[in-house]
Amino acid sequence: MNRKVMVTGADGFIGSHLAEALLQAGCDVRAMVQYNSFNSWGWLDCSPGATSGDMEILAGDVRDSGFVRRAVAGCEVVFHLAALISIPFSYVAPESYIDTNIRGSLNVVQACRDLGVSRLVHTSTSEVYGTALFTPITEAHPLQPQSPYSASKIGADQIVLSYHHAFETPVAVMRPFNTYGPRQSARAVIPTIIGQLAAGQRRIRLGALTPTRDFNYVADTVRGFMAMAESPHVLGKTVNFGSNFEISIADIAALIGEVMGVEFEIACDAERLRPAGSEVDRLWCDHSLARELTGWTPDFAGRDGLRRGLALTAQWFQEGENLQRYKTGAYNV
Repeated sequence: MNRKVMVTGADGFIGSHLAEALLQAGCDVRAMVQYNSFNSWGWLDCSPGATSGDMEILAGDVRDSGFVRRAVAGCEVVFHLAALISIPFSYVAPESYIDTNIRGSLNVVQACRDLGVSRLVHTSTSEVYGTALFTPITEAHPLQPQSPYSASKIGADQIVLSYHHAFETPVAVMRPFNTYGPRQSARAVIPTIIGQLAAGQRRIRLGALTPTRDFNYVADTVRGFMAMAESPHVLGKTVNFGSNFEISIADIAALIGEVMGVEFEIACDAERLRPAGSEVDRLWCDHSLARELTGWTPDFAGRDGLRRGLALTAQWFQEGENLQRYKTGAYNV
């Protein structure tokens, strides 16, 4: 690729993997992380590419338009991943989701327009679809904001797309389905299950077991971001990225048990249940547009691919220093 690129949210789960992959691909990477008084770079603290100085680290906040403008300056491609993502916390602090997800995205796309960036790849989420009205879900599916988080991401997507329509800003919206893998936050279901089992618990606590999801291994999601940056066919478009394989939470828990070689029982924890009207009961991705426009297909496809991805994820979590980063006995909102 050999270009100057920036990744917002590079301190997070997917962002750190993406920043590392871009560096390995030969890009000059500027990694934007959220400022904090501990001078922590999140997951990039563990990244040789970041700690060696090969990656430029910039600490700040996407809510500050002046900072964002300075961060974007000199970059050819911007990958915008910075966002608040926890659905349960969006019930508690919805205003912060508007500020970070919508205003932050406005700041990024405005800076990209003003500074002549050649491509902005903006991150959406399958949560914007709500419970599937038809399956598999294509990009034509209606948007249904069933949580403040989902609503904020719908708003962010539309702000970014409006700049393409109004000003011809070169944007593309990537809509990944449920990504999983090493470094994922314990607020997500797969790390919740693996973390509890790796910590020795044999009666694990979960929320609803019947909803289905389409899980995408993080390496596939990262390849999707890079494909969206390279393809000439995605400008002004929203593109789904998922494995095209649907599985229930109960079945993913059972599969994780098989992969880790442990038997366990599940206890329903009422604290982990979403409000009834907010639960997304079914997500299943149609990724045919991604294949058509970018040539992308998942390497970790189907049940066998999911099993391989879960094995890699469990292996990472079972390493002592990794597991110690997680509070497996507490519910992570």
